[in-house]
Amino acid sequence: MLYARHPEVMRFPPRITRIGTLVSLVSALLVGGTAVAPADAATAAVGGICYGALPSQAHDTLDLIDAGGPFPYPQDGIVFQNREGVLPSRSSGYYHEYTVITPGSPTRGARRIVTGQETQEDYYTSDHYVTFKLVDFGC
Repeated sequence: MLYARHPEVMRFPPRITRIGTLVSLVSALLVGGTAVAPADAATAAVGGICYGALPSQAHDTLDLIDAGGPFPYPQDGIVFQNREGVLPSRSSGYYHEYTVITPGSPTRGARRIVTGQETQEDYYTSDHYVTFKLVDFGC
């Protein structure tokens, strides 16, 4: 499914949601209670990045995804398995990965955009799936 990435579309969880989860965890720890993990702990482990802070090549990749290609590598668009478990757990086929070209690299490099179908989220990784940052199109 293709979708446009527009600044007016908020794709990053609202700030209050993230702060509320943190406050709940800290409160539980301070009063000696048991901290309850968020419903989706993997989501809490993923950072965020403003669209404007992405490298220009990531912008190019997002534009290609919106256009449906053509993509520079045959692996672009394949299902991302999330074997590392860093992203929220979803059914097989939910995530797809795309290469973010690394200037000067003779290979695909380590940078990728991983998209999620249902809620149209886009994740950026610069370290080959070790860490991910949810792209915020509103900043």
